[in-house]
Amino acid sequence: MKTRPRIGLTGELTFVVESKHGIDFAHDGMPAVLSTPNLIGLLERTARQTLTPLLDENERSVGSEIELRHLAPTPLGATVTCVVRVIHAEGSAVTFHVEARDEHELIARGLHRRAVIRTDSFARRLARKTSAAGPAAP
Repeated sequence: MKTRPRIGLTGELTFVVESKHGIDFAHDGMPAVLSTPNLIGLLERTARQTLTPLLDENERSVGSEIELRHLAPTPLGATVTCVVRVIHAEGSAVTFHVEARDEHELIARGLHRRAVIRTDSFARRLARKTSAAGPAAP
């Protein structure tokens, strides 16, 4: 890492909930709302983008843990703001407090941990797994 993240470093991402972010079971009276998996992905993206300027060219951060409470539904068309804050950084691990809010209320809160990895060693590790699995089935 060029620079170790300081405690309190924050990042933010705002997006409008589109149908691609919604649940896939919105029928038979169930309204379309922001899905938890999509919310998690956007919170992770916010944390990743917050760390990126601190990394060396051959480094990336990958999600390693998430603990999230999805507290309230958010309809399609609503604006959501994801905010992440570094609360711990040790070695290659960085822990964030994460929150998401829509125009009305807090919709999610939790913790997210990311690991800083070197792309070359990550690719070698993946190649070992790929070669151990053998050829892909048609």
